[in-house]
Amino acid sequence: MLDIARELRLLAEHKIDFVIIGGIAARAHGSSHETNDLDVCYARDRENLNRLAEALRSVHATLRGAPRNLPFRLDAETLHHGLNFTFETDIGALDLLGEVRGVGGYRECLENCVSIEMFENAFKVVALEKLIIAKRTAGRPKDLMMLPELEAILEYQRNQEAAAGEKGTDDDTKSDSEK
Repeated sequence: MLDIARELRLLAEHKIDFVIIGGIAARAHGSSHETNDLDVCYARDRENLNRLAEALRSVHATLRGAPRNLPFRLDAETLHHGLNFTFETDIGALDLLGEVRGVGGYRECLENCVSIEMFENAFKVVALEKLIIAKRTAGRPKDLMMLPELEAILEYQRNQEAAAGEKGTDDDTKSDSEK
């Protein structure tokens, strides 16, 4: 079961550097599509990997879909040698991506991201344009199904921005007596 509040609080409490991507990012941008996990793109510097490993151990993270007896050492070194991980935890499914297809790594996901307030914390969410690119590049049926809605949201936002820009231009050309 997805417990987005607990998962995001866990990452915030451990001061993990990450950007929300995937279905939760789509929801944050206004999508009506449901999701079953939290997807984040994480910074891959040594300090962040240490904090991330500690956070994952605190919720007994295991590799999703892997045999229970498969040896897996959850530490910064293992995270450093891997890139993308899918975990089951005591608080839900968590997908960690070191790189997002079509977008890039943490730094690229961070560019033009939006900040949203949830659960008493501010979280970074990948920009809608980049989310659309990532969904299109992934090409999975569930991602492709989201595209029309995400593109409609983007078009609506752009129209709103254009209308606000035109209003600002009209106000700028009026004399003080006309305003």
